Amino acid sequence: MNKENYLLIYLKTGGGHLAPARSVANYLNSAYSDSINPVLVNAFEEAGPISRYILEDGYRILQAKAQWYYEFLYFTNKLKPIAYWNRYLAHFHSRKYLEKMILEKKPAKIVVFHFFSYAPIFEILKKHNLTIPVITVVTDPFTAHPLWFMRKNQNFVVFSESLRERCISMGIPENRVTAFPFILDQKFSTPVPKDQIPALKLKHGFRPEQKLLLLLGGGDGLANAYPILTQLYDSGFTKPVAVVCGRNQELKAKLERMKAEKGISDLHIFGYVDFVYDLINISDVVITKCGASTFMEILHTQKVPIVVDYLWEQEKGNVEYIVNNNMGLFEKNSSRIPPLVHRLFDDELWYQSFIMNIQKARLTNGTSRVGEYIANFT
Repeated sequence: MNKENYLLIYLKTGGGHLAPARSVANYLNSAYSDSINPVLVNAFEEAGPISRYILEDGYRILQAKAQWYYEFLYFTNKLKPIAYWNRYLAHFHSRKYLEKMILEKKPAKIVVFHFFSYAPIFEILKKHNLTIPVITVVTDPFTAHPLWFMRKNQNFVVFSESLRERCISMGIPENRVTAFPFILDQKFSTPVPKDQIPALKLKHGFRPEQKLLLLLGGGDGLANAYPILTQLYDSGFTKPVAVVCGRNQELKAKLERMKAEKGISDLHIFGYVDFVYDLINISDVVITKCGASTFMEILHTQKVPIVVDYLWEQEKGNVEYIVNNNMGLFEKNSSRIPPLVHRLFDDELWYQSFIMNIQKARLTNGTSRVGEYIANFT
């Protein structure tokens, strides 16, 4: 039997679009290995180096180095003239490659994971008189940018009932919006069993009997990890700490100097790693930003997050979800973080109150349900 090609379109503007696309691709490969061939397509694959740098690396750099400016751009893109202009620019640099992929692969279905990609897709289908089903997966679970919804007559997958209701209130037909649990890598569907945690701690260089604090901020690390740890150690904190710096070599070097100067033996500093799942599972408290995939991974592994930063508006709903449901804490002021950390490690009743609320939510991984929805969509 010939497999049907499904094109999964994403842009590398951070991991929040590629990660869910990859999770869906992995599920389809596993569950429909005989009938479906998921093809991951970076819409900017053949764009010029300057264009790719601006959209792909620029997104990441602004978040890490000039968050205020990223938030300003996020706001200005709500203004229709600017939104249409930026969508046109992305359209201009991706349309030719997307057209080539559609004509070559002859996909049975197209799944879009970035709001800059659906406009050229629909234009290409119209130009060639193709009737390929298109599904747009809105990767922001609670506070989604209006650019996702500029074309209302398309089929949406969203990750919360609140966003589904907002879509309907904007005039999108109810039967075109389907809500599912958030998509994560399948391994995050269940936490590592408690009896396996000691061995996993030993594997990564930690003592099995000790609690662990993890600082995690995505591919570029947690920008304010240095001041947070400085104040935490000044407060007398002695528990083991793991920090994932990602690609942020400057942060890694500063922390290594701190470790040497203060003689801290239990500060474990990692660069870019492929075992974040392990680190989250062996930790007890995670200091983090509030990207959708990151905070969902923490909650799914039933660890307590302390959110110290988020992208204004885009990730605001993520923070509200954690705080309003008493699943974790939010504190931007680094001087106020040490007392929260100490209490979470020393006050077991307070710590367990957050764990109970996380468990009460009965979070599930939506990957298989979204995968089935896509496979059976007509």
